[in-house]
Amino acid sequence: MGRTVKIGTRGSKLALYQANLTKSKLENHFPELDFKLEIIHTKGDKILDVALSKIGDKGLFTKEIETALLGGRIDIAVHSMKDLPTLFPEGLKLTAVLERGEPREALVSTGNRKLSQLTENDIIATSSVRRRAQLLKINPHFQIVDIRGNVDTRIKKWKSGYCTAMIMAAAGLQRMGLEENISELMNPQQMMPAPAQGIIAIESRENDLFIDELLRQINHKETWIRGRAEYTFLETIQGGCQVPIACYSEINDGLLTISGMVLSPNGKQYLSDNVQCAVLEAEAVETARKLGTSFLKRGALQIIAALER
Repeated sequence: MGRTVKIGTRGSKLALYQANLTKSKLENHFPELDFKLEIIHTKGDKILDVALSKIGDKGLFTKEIETALLGGRIDIAVHSMKDLPTLFPEGLKLTAVLERGEPREALVSTGNRKLSQLTENDIIATSSVRRRAQLLKINPHFQIVDIRGNVDTRIKKWKSGYCTAMIMAAAGLQRMGLEENISELMNPQQMMPAPAQGIIAIESRENDLFIDELLRQINHKETWIRGRAEYTFLETIQGGCQVPIACYSEINDGLLTISGMVLSPNGKQYLSDNVQCAVLEAEAVETARKLGTSFLKRGALQIIAALER
């Protein structure tokens, strides 16, 4: 019997799907080892009746798991990368990512309508300040309500008449086998996603060379570069889940294009721009940092300060 490696995860169906996918990839590379899941409940899983932006920042879905990782209860932690804070607790690091899933936003609507067909008579559900701001940028008369809960719960609320439309991460719906509910996959020009949306991230302790070697085998290089770029932009702007900030990158013809957006909560004020660079980690990080710095020079902090007031 080889060494046992414990994988920490939240207990939702989506989180377990992501943890089991990670486990499967590790087992394919290291059949001599024993990989086991350890379910850990986070604050974000327990508070389901309040919008995320009102109860804290991204650590809502990671803090308890990271505490278990630092304490040695688990050896690695699997997260949706977009839930991770930009700064890791001392002693922990982002070590690997799996190949990116669908990064785009999905519209779920009654009558299978597209975003362009929604009117101010629709009730559109989302708890994301980023999605809300972009919806109001498109139509300031949209009626928007909060919605919390896992993917299954949100679908049930929609079907029961709580709302006539929802904006959700397409990757979550696809990973749960619920893609038949998608009315439209919105391109990033319509609705720019959260930084690193669709990326499964794997966190571990610093200086754990054994785990580093395991995770190196399953790290997807292209996704790693894109995720690092998008999170560098987020870190430069210093935005969390209370700030309407979006970022998306794509690779075409050997170039990485990084697009970013910062909005006021009502969508009336916004900054958007994009830059290109070679598909190299160091260059992607530096280019994303320059993009974020340019946003700050153009007034992003004023937009964020108005939000905080």
